[in-house]
Amino acid sequence: MRKLDKLTPVGLMVGVIMIIFGIVASGGWTGIKYFFDFSSIFIVIGGIVAGLFISFQMKDLRKTFIVMKKGFSKEERSIESLIETFVKLADRARREGILSLELEVVNEPNPFIRKGVLLAVDGIEPEMIRDILNADIDAMEERHRKGRNIIEKAGDYAPAWGMIGTLIGLVLMLKNMDDPSELGSGMAIALLTTLYGSLLANLFFNPLAAKLESQTDDEIFYKQVVIEGVIGVQTGQNPTILREKLSVYLSETEKKAIEERLELTEDFEHEAQ
Repeated sequence: MRKLDKLTPVGLMVGVIMIIFGIVASGGWTGIKYFFDFSSIFIVIGGIVAGLFISFQMKDLRKTFIVMKKGFSKEERSIESLIETFVKLADRARREGILSLELEVVNEPNPFIRKGVLLAVDGIEPEMIRDILNADIDAMEERHRKGRNIIEKAGDYAPAWGMIGTLIGLVLMLKNMDDPSELGSGMAIALLTTLYGSLLANLFFNPLAAKLESQTDDEIFYKQVVIEGVIGVQTGQNPTILREKLSVYLSETEKKAIEERLELTEDFEHEAQ
């Protein structure tokens, strides 16, 4: 289940607020109006859109806003709960046989876990299961890369079109050196297009692409744990050993938290006896 990733909009707001604060601190509130120029906006936005149209196919561009939306949300994944899931599956497989897991994963919301366990239930060899699931990860990574590539390209094009706008502004300014009234508009285009291009690249497109890449890395890491869990269940590993094996994917803090919970559980069971 995906939830709002508050850090993305908060980061954007912090960036915008700090920029506004810097402008106001230097020139007062009236100084803000000097940083808006529609000609500069049209040049930068239009150039980015034109560059993307040339670089990608329409079927890819249609997914742009879907990809961007993912940068503002996050998938709730817990390695700790994943480990416990496979420990329970391993325990049931040892007690009731691996075929009993088919009903266990029918309602599993994660399709990757469900696919892996069903492959194990079907008796597929461990190495073949690993190959199939790794191929699934590779395909997922490639799909994410293609979607992210649009955002990255927009981040590349934005500063370039800012510089193009600067050149346009300088040409207009130099062509009207005899008319001082035209120098201001030319200089505004020259400077503001560079500003807009840099802001779009470094406050939005590039950070968003980095967020999407980080999300992909997290998903790959999570799925690698799933693969090891499935192989452990399929080969009939002892649940305790499987827990220790999968615990290598946890940080030291997370390991200590699990150990403390296990100790509390053992103490409670001992007292109950």
